[in-house]
Amino acid sequence: MKRFLALGLASLVALSGCAADGEAETLDPADPLAPYMNQEVEWSDCGAGALCATVLAPLDWDNPGVGEDVQLALSRYEATGQSQGSLFVNPGGPGASGYEFVLDNVDFAVSEALRESFDIIGWDPRGVNFSSSVSCAATDAELDYFFFGELEAEPDTPEWDAELLAESIRFGQECQANTGELLEFVDTLSTVRDLDLLRHLVGDDQLNYLGYSYGTLIGAMYIDRFPQKVGRIVLDGPVDPDASQFDLVVNQHRGFEEALEAYLVDCDVTDTCPFAGSLQQRLQGVSDLYDELEENPLRHSDGRLVDDGMLRTAMVTTLYAESSWPFLTRMFAELQQGVTDTAMFLVDFYYDREGGVYQDNSMEAFIAINCLDYPVESDPEVLAAQAEQLREAAPYTARPSGDGDLVCMNWPYPSKLNKGPVKGAGANPIVILGTTGDPATPYNWSVSLNEQLENSVLLTLVGEGHLAYDERVDCINEPVDNYFLTGEVPLDGLTCDA
Repeated sequence: MKRFLALGLASLVALSGCAADGEAETLDPADPLAPYMNQEVEWSDCGAGALCATVLAPLDWDNPGVGEDVQLALSRYEATGQSQGSLFVNPGGPGASGYEFVLDNVDFAVSEALRESFDIIGWDPRGVNFSSSVSCAATDAELDYFFFGELEAEPDTPEWDAELLAESIRFGQECQANTGELLEFVDTLSTVRDLDLLRHLVGDDQLNYLGYSYGTLIGAMYIDRFPQKVGRIVLDGPVDPDASQFDLVVNQHRGFEEALEAYLVDCDVTDTCPFAGSLQQRLQGVSDLYDELEENPLRHSDGRLVDDGMLRTAMVTTLYAESSWPFLTRMFAELQQGVTDTAMFLVDFYYDREGGVYQDNSMEAFIAINCLDYPVESDPEVLAAQAEQLREAAPYTARPSGDGDLVCMNWPYPSKLNKGPVKGAGANPIVILGTTGDPATPYNWSVSLNEQLENSVLLTLVGEGHLAYDERVDCINEPVDNYFLTGEVPLDGLTCDA
């Protein structure tokens, strides 16, 4: 069995952020953008003290009014005290629901101090969840087949390759058939332009924004495209806007293997390590488990197979945060006994799948957005060289096929995002947060983004895990909160221990 999906990527001084009257300016009705820019945001109660709304954006920002409008779902908690305006929050992905992140977890998303002084707003980017969304299967069973199904042909045969290619093509065709014309327009630049529309509609002169993980790519591109609209922006766990898809893949492989090393060192201290010997011997033990599951996958109780690909997904799920390492210990111990329960629990958690039901469309959106955002490599010689580079970067855990990303390679629409270094010329100061042991968005991406932006500072959290602000370390959170509240820029180069 082989998973069909190749997971490439598997995130201010000066003016106040709000308009004086809290109302958006209107456009001349003859302007093709007027229906979008002049619309009223109708907030309604959606429980737990939150307000929710749906607004419209053009399908194609370059041709407003052509095609079916995109619906964008928003959730908002009004400031508990005197409001300074709005603070938009995005939790990452691509494909994660900002609408639900704020609606269900506002106290985790931001501090009490920020809740008091800002209206906290989350939204589902186009293609995601409650906004106009990507759909690549009519049923959960069909989606299961793509993620967990087994090919009929023998591995490493021409028949295997042909079947894998056919399934990759079929999946893209199903996404197009079920999603329609939206599928061509779920790229990140379109989301950036949506975000500026939302800023305008809530009456803010400038954007105040907290982006996590992939949410930092939205933020960085916004800074570069709309520098004069930048208010106070914090980017936590940045994705490097100048990185190619392969750059992202190789850095993530290296990052997760380094996180695995940190886990294996820690489990020696706690005397619970499922692998014996030196660090290298323990890493080899993990590598041997990969090999064993590739040759002899284990059948889970629901019929799905746990192979080397499932092992990587389960491991990645736990390595995002040190608090999840006990799950990793339990999983390794179980797999050594032929038990798959914890492994498949972690896989389902990663896919947001519960009882055979996908709770949202995050994985479908992840694929669709990445296929539009990143050009894919198809040259066999380059792919072979990249596979070797992956093995060198993560010798114990990388298992590159050398086939490349067959799904995006055969996607119904070509990539459209012309990415590159960002500058944000003339923008207000930006705050970047990087964690030294971050496996998902490695620390060197934070350094790179700080070097690219014309006006930014970098705060560093020394420790393990993905993201910094959510660790609730006072040394990080207090200057970040003060920056949002007062505009005082933190000291560049500030380093804090987790």
